[in-house]
Formats: sequence, structure tokens, C-alpha cells
Amino acid sequence: QVQLVESGGGSVQTGGSLRLSCVASGYDECMGWFRQAPGKEREGVAAIYTADGGDSAFYDDSVNGRFSISQDNAKNTVYLQMNSLKPEDTAMYYCAAGDRFLCRDIATSTVRYWGQGTQVTVSS
Repeated sequence: QVQLVESGGGSVQTGGSLRLSCVASGYDECMGWFRQAPGKEREGVAAIYTADGGDSAFYDDSVNGRFSISQDNAKNTVYLQMNSLKPEDTAMYYCAAGDRFLCRDIATSTVRYWGQGTQVTVSS
């Protein structure tokens, strides 16, 4: 059982930045971030393969070049640095853990554990 606790959400203006943190009771093979906007399905944002020290990261096209996922093994924490935020990034953001298929697909079907979520709101 892996427990995940997110923090770092908040409200920013367009073009601003936020860093989300996910403290994990233990790492799974792959750790990721998902988001869900009101009325929309939960979608994958980024994932990191923890087994190689975080050298392999994967991103959805909508955030590639703006978001960066990283890990700090000493703190059992996975981060999501979000830059150049847009109103369409507004959503509840969830930390997730799973096996290598999570990193391959960044799909909800591949998630074994979920955090409780942290809200990100970007105003224009």
C-alpha cells in the first residue's frame, strides 16, 4: 500500500508558476500526475520512472515544455513544476503511483494508488 499526499496548489494568473509536491509513503515503479477539470475526465499530465533515478520522464503534449516532473529520493517526494500556466490548466491535480505501464501510457487504468488531490486555478 502506497499513501500519497499532495500539496502546493493555489491560484495564479496566466503565465505564473506553481510547484506541486507529492509525499509518498513509498515509491512505486512509476509515479505520475493527473488532473481533472470540472465536467471533464481525469487525464494524465506527466510521469517519472523512479527505478532509474528519475532519468526517464514522460509528458502529455498539452504540457510538454511547460511542466517538469522530478523526484527527491531522500524526501520520498515527487514534484511537478508548472510554468507558463494557462487558464486551461485549471483543475484538481492528483498524484498517482503504478507500474511501468503508468509511465508508458499515463492512463487512469494503469494507476494503482491515488492521492486526494490539490486544486490549481489559473485566472486570465
